[in-house]
Amino acid sequence: MKRKSEEKSEVVKSISQQNNNLCWTLDSPESTISIGSTLTKNFPNLSILLLNGPLGAGKTTFVKGIAKSLGIEEPITSPTFPLSQHYLSGSPPLIHLDLYRIEKKLMANEFFLQEEEESRAIGALMVVEWPQRLSLALADAWRGNFEYIPNQKGRFFQLIPPFSEDNNLSTSSR
Repeated sequence: MKRKSEEKSEVVKSISQQNNNLCWTLDSPESTISIGSTLTKNFPNLSILLLNGPLGAGKTTFVKGIAKSLGIEEPITSPTFPLSQHYLSGSPPLIHLDLYRIEKKLMANEFFLQEEEESRAIGALMVVEWPQRLSLALADAWRGNFEYIPNQKGRFFQLIPPFSEDNNLSTSSR
């Protein structure tokens, strides 16, 4: 049986080998947390990250990794029902939104803009789940896409930088 440090080492090695074109295969919650944790180290000026993916794809697990790298020790929970969670103890602080329950685009936009204003005021990193509920042009946002791998255990994750031609300027589905 492998020790936890050996498992972690294998996950980090796997991640670094897959880091071509900012795409990774995630085969466990641990690898998802590890990618989230390395994100803020590799991209320290990240201010807005929009996470797309189906239910259960690992978005909140990914945010747990981000929180870990920011030094946040409190439990990270999905903000599906409260809509947002603020973790002010991080360096920088973390604001985690989940827009799944907001179906009207104007309401989602208004909520996002209020949270973004607060995020900027405190210098926080804002991570948004279900950004397709928005109809705002957010060209300066990073995007993370989670997809299930057909006929396999695991998920595929792609990180898309701001202003990339792959980064659809509108958050809405086409």
